[in-house]
Amino acid sequence: MRYLIRLSYNGGKLCGWQIQPNGTTVQGEIEKALETLLGMPVTVTGAGRTDSGVNAVNYIAHFELPDERTFDAAQFRYKLNAILPHEIVIHEITETSVDFHARFDARSREYHYFIHFCKDPFCESFSYRMRNRLDVEKMNKAAALLLGEHDFSCFEKVGGNNATSICTVTEASWLTYRPTHVEMMDFPYREGDYIVFRIKANRFLRNMVRAVVGSLIEVGSGKKEPEWFKSLIASGNRSDAGASVPGKALFFSGAEYASECQERAK
Repeated sequence: MRYLIRLSYNGGKLCGWQIQPNGTTVQGEIEKALETLLGMPVTVTGAGRTDSGVNAVNYIAHFELPDERTFDAAQFRYKLNAILPHEIVIHEITETSVDFHARFDARSREYHYFIHFCKDPFCESFSYRMRNRLDVEKMNKAAALLLGEHDFSCFEKVGGNNATSICTVTEASWLTYRPTHVEMMDFPYREGDYIVFRIKANRFLRNMVRAVVGSLIEVGSGKKEPEWFKSLIASGNRSDAGASVPGKALFFSGAEYASECQERAK
């Protein structure tokens, strides 16, 4: 029997999704909690690997149990949440097809990266503060050059060990937004104080989004022109790209599945 899990997590105190020999991870904590409840080791497979400090909302994973092991999903979710650390919440557990695979069935993944330019104590934990404003129009021109199928080696962490560095990016753009405390409680701000980068692709390389954002900041700060992204991607050299930005402001924000899997992963 295979089960789909929908969950969210605050990655600030976690060493990413994947189990590490020395460090607390999302996968490791969920597997420990499942073993505690079920009395047997359980392997959990996620939609993708997130780095240390990175957050996720509506992340999809799956695990499998022998057919004779059944449980009430709502009650089991309650017990699982009671065991898991407060950084991790399980939203839903549902029975799914034995063929469903959280990682391999995903057609695309999406990330959001948040930046703010004002002193805001309510954003510090989940947004990257920059002292100087960025040219969003120029950054969007550069981001448009990410669209399509490319070898993104220039944004891949050295030693990533991926079978291929080719990814297909379908969406990449910056938007201005207003956080909840600005929208609802009249926190003082200036237009453009908060921006977010949204990127969607069939797959991502290790550290790719943080390197992409760091490189777009090079353009937004006037150090590079948008057209630089063409030569940067062509070079395939990580040292040519911008520095990786902090992981705290990065969110895995969803995965899309083929039509026959989509209903199960909603």
